[in-house]
Amino acid sequence: MKRSTINEIMGQADAFIRSFGFALPPFAYWTPDEMRSRRGQIDRIIEGRLGWDITDYGEERFDEMGLFLFTLRNGRQADLKRGGGMCYAEKLLISRKDQLSPMHRHYLKAEDIINRGGAAMAIKLYGSAPDGSLDESAGGTVLCDGIAREFAPGEVLLFQPGESITLMPGDWHAFWGEGGDVLIGEVSTVNDDETDNWFSAPIGRFAEIEEDVAPDHLLVSDYGRWLA
Repeated sequence: MKRSTINEIMGQADAFIRSFGFALPPFAYWTPDEMRSRRGQIDRIIEGRLGWDITDYGEERFDEMGLFLFTLRNGRQADLKRGGGMCYAEKLLISRKDQLSPMHRHYLKAEDIINRGGAAMAIKLYGSAPDGSLDESAGGTVLCDGIAREFAPGEVLLFQPGESITLMPGDWHAFWGEGGDVLIGEVSTVNDDETDNWFSAPIGRFAEIEEDVAPDHLLVSDYGRWLA
């Protein structure tokens, strides 16, 4: 993805989020130089990979297959392993009309996916095979706002604003905005996008960046290079 495109998406996403009365935290608007100047104060932001995350999954078709995310808070893997402390994470996502977030599951993370506003949120579901891989013949059961709901293999569930689904590790899912763009909340156990995503197709989690202009704000995937 071109950096100029990422900058543009950031601006569009910020406006969309604000249209629902939600504001991102102050660090969202720091420039790369401002982040560098605070290097000794923002270790938890860097360690937790809080901030902007825009991906085309390395396929260079963002409008068709991509996702906007902003990680608002993220706990510690060490706390999760010992069973106490900051064991949770929260994100905001924007899934555009018919923009696919491709089929995947998580190894460890359980998550609530919540339609916070906009169009309907469509989620396609499959169960897992005994080895954890996608089983196109397997359905399962999920919680929808606390109510158990069985799903058939490949069934698409629609969620209107205010509705949510709880996905456990092993629940294969893909999602998109149905009929328009949708603002999505994600509340989960500690998030690790480096190791906890298993895609059904051989794709990457992060975009490859073409630096055609300077970044307005850093992506979480930039931290290693820009803030080292």
